[in-house]
Amino acid sequence: MAQIGRPKAELIVSEGEREALERLARRRRTNRQLAFRARIILRGASGLSNTEVARELRCAGATVGKWRQRFVERRLDGLQEEPRPGVGRTITDEKVEDVVVRTLETTPRGSTHWSTRSMAEHVGLSHSTISRIWRTFGLKPHRTKSFQISDDPYLVEKVRDIVGLYLSPPDNAVVFSVDEKSQIQALARATPILPMDVGSPERRTHNYLRHGTTDLFAALDVATGQVLGRCFSRHRAREFLRFLKDIDASVEEGLEIHVILDNLATHKTPTVMRWLVRHPRFHLHFTPTHGSWLNMVERFFGLLTEKALQRGSHTSVPQLQAAIAAFIDDHNEHPKPFRWTKTADQILDSMRRFATRTLQAYA
Repeated sequence: MAQIGRPKAELIVSEGEREALERLARRRRTNRQLAFRARIILRGASGLSNTEVARELRCAGATVGKWRQRFVERRLDGLQEEPRPGVGRTITDEKVEDVVVRTLETTPRGSTHWSTRSMAEHVGLSHSTISRIWRTFGLKPHRTKSFQISDDPYLVEKVRDIVGLYLSPPDNAVVFSVDEKSQIQALARATPILPMDVGSPERRTHNYLRHGTTDLFAALDVATGQVLGRCFSRHRAREFLRFLKDIDASVEEGLEIHVILDNLATHKTPTVMRWLVRHPRFHLHFTPTHGSWLNMVERFFGLLTEKALQRGSHTSVPQLQAAIAAFIDDHNEHPKPFRWTKTADQILDSMRRFATRTLQAYA
């Protein structure tokens, strides 16, 4: 039968080109267009006609013909995008490097950090260009974070002990992360809160009235995610001891109890120590000095603040305590344990690198 239409150029793919095309075809997430063109060539090289390839890949026949012809003429280079018209690049690599170096190593006269406009005026570029350079290299001169390096002489031992409880808890035992969230204020806004409406967020006044404080004792079950919480008017050793008794009553007999907590003085009073001697199934594990980030219950306190306290308005301490209890009850209905991912070695290596950078900064 006579061939109808313009004759197609013969599509022959070498072994090396086939391997390259198969690699490109697998890049559907990083470069979807290039992967699609490689699949066109591979299907065409397998003996399918342009019409069959177009039907299989759900595209126009002209598209298949275009990339087939470009591959025949320029091989793999023909699958790349052609240069597009437009203004060429005007900012050199040296200029970009100059902006990055100045941002990292200098400060403007009379100020502590650069802004996009002050840097733009200094180097002769637009502030939008400075913003793009900073975003590309992850530079944020306007932001700062605080840190505290632990000076605990038993830092390594305590990190390994606590992380070991998270990653490999002992058998026949329950691990609790315990802490106090003290001086939670019952704050009521001076005027009623205006609720959210269509096109308008919730609005509140900046001033408020104080109606007292409460102290929350919380114990997070590391395995289940459930929280045992109790509010007190103060956070002395006697309140801590009452909370330990609550923990004791909540755990069935025969199980050991491991408690992770910080170095607050009320945790180590003679009264507490005598009670622990009479209850040998309790084992206390203290976090390093300035190491509250190792206490997993702190993450629960963050959720409590974000979802129940920060935007709440409470006219009395009992109302505040009821809101805290409601949040804990709701959390315990569908508990989800927090997952600790880093090993002790990873944490200590990170601390070592950070401490080394700190020392170099003062050298």
